Amino acid sequence: MRILFIGGTGILSSACAPRVLAAGHDLALLNRGQSSIRPAAAEAELLRADIRDRASVREAVGDREFDVVVNFVAYTPEHVLSDVDTFGGRVGQYVFISSASAYQKPPRRVPVTESTPLHNPFWRYSRDKIACEETLLNAYRDTGFPVTVVRPSHTYDRASIPLHGGWTLIDRMRRGLEVIVHGDGTSLWTLTHHVDFAKGFVGLLGNTRTLGEAYTITGDDVLTWDQIYTMLGTAAGAEPRLVHLASERINAVDPGWGEGLLGDKAHSMVFDNTKIRTIVPDYVATIPFEQGAREIVAWHDEDPARCAVDEKLNATVDRLLELAR
Repeated sequence: MRILFIGGTGILSSACAPRVLAAGHDLALLNRGQSSIRPAAAEAELLRADIRDRASVREAVGDREFDVVVNFVAYTPEHVLSDVDTFGGRVGQYVFISSASAYQKPPRRVPVTESTPLHNPFWRYSRDKIACEETLLNAYRDTGFPVTVVRPSHTYDRASIPLHGGWTLIDRMRRGLEVIVHGDGTSLWTLTHHVDFAKGFVGLLGNTRTLGEAYTITGDDVLTWDQIYTMLGTAAGAEPRLVHLASERINAVDPGWGEGLLGDKAHSMVFDNTKIRTIVPDYVATIPFEQGAREIVAWHDEDPARCAVDEKLNATVDRLLELAR
């Protein structure tokens, strides 16, 4: 197939690109070619453009047609409307990367399935993703625009630490300082290694049975937040000193942190992957977070420049710790 990734060097796409190429497809990446953390797959064609500049995109793409276009970096209805205009009539399948954070918060029942309502009054990011889905499905109903929606949950790779604050918290653990865990640390959370995500995702590409449908793709590694912090600490050779604090109190001090908690991470999120397995029957996630945590720490330790510490966040954590006493 002729496949275009809009993006191509992010957490998700950096694992999907090699798998697409290994399957023998022709892959082009549309981006600015500026990523150093996750370099573009060498075998892929690079189309340089600013995806937010429609003229730049049209110049880079020309009059090409594609079997599949995947947009990994669309966040607002304006972004996807631009794609409908650009690719309408010359793509067999358009895949929109939405988010499992769009599902009802708090969920009324788990596991969450594709039929769980989309409703998140707490987080603008999630509401924008919902609006993107609605825009694309209207285009599918009105003009036949061939959209497939994918909803990943918390997907990570070695360069992305699945904690607010990233390496700053690992540094605190290694220095024997306390770190904050939202709530009581027992809510359940699903983490997915990006290589596992790619196994399910690439199997959707080019499958016309998926048009007009949405698919959740997550791992089956369900952990408490205390376990997640502890596994990262263990990988870093530290024993974390965990302090629990209500998400509402965190939000009162740092809304940037708190919005993602109240709108997502504060709630137990367990997913049912039955639907993706109807399309990709052999899909199974095999990388546990213990392994992922070791990969994360090893990658950061390879280069001190990767171990940036945010002193502003440190000050926020210290302030919150005072509230917890």
